[in-house]
Amino acid sequence: MDNIAYFKNPGEENTSEVLELVIKRAGELGIKTIIIASTRGDTALAAMDILKGFKVIFVSHTYGFKDADTDEFSDEIRRKVEAQGAKVVTTAHAFGGLARAVRKKWGAPETGDIVAGTLRVFGEGMKVVCEIALMATDAGLVSTSEDIISVGGTSRGADTAVVLKPVNAHRFFDLRVREIICKPRF
Repeated sequence: MDNIAYFKNPGEENTSEVLELVIKRAGELGIKTIIIASTRGDTALAAMDILKGFKVIFVSHTYGFKDADTDEFSDEIRRKVEAQGAKVVTTAHAFGGLARAVRKKWGAPETGDIVAGTLRVFGEGMKVVCEIALMATDAGLVSTSEDIISVGGTSRGADTAVVLKPVNAHRFFDLRVREIICKPRF
């Protein structure tokens, strides 16, 4: 890739352009698997119309992330995207989980907090694209033997996309961001 696309602002206003850039780069590299962060399912719906022909995996927050015993990802949207062949992974954040519990209880940062904070120097979306790659790989939906495209964002929508070599969470330091397709310029 010759150029990285930079967006003036982070957020969902970039979602359509991110998805177009992802399709273009996936075609150039022959990448078949695309993973996308989608908390409520809005980004999932937008992506399904564009990403036909790809193996698409959406990664959402864990049950109870916002409110106990609830899933933020809409059941209706889940049915729609799964009917079109996509998978939805709902699991604990790879950088959160127990680290978040320790931080909430005792106020001390844990390793996952430090890794997440370090990745955020490149933007919230960069933390997200790495984390969802770990989550989808740990769920057995992504193979570590081939590069994928991972798409994330800042708050809502998509504003960051990378080509990466996925790994399981316990092998995090072997993850490789091979290319940055796009990101916000802060």
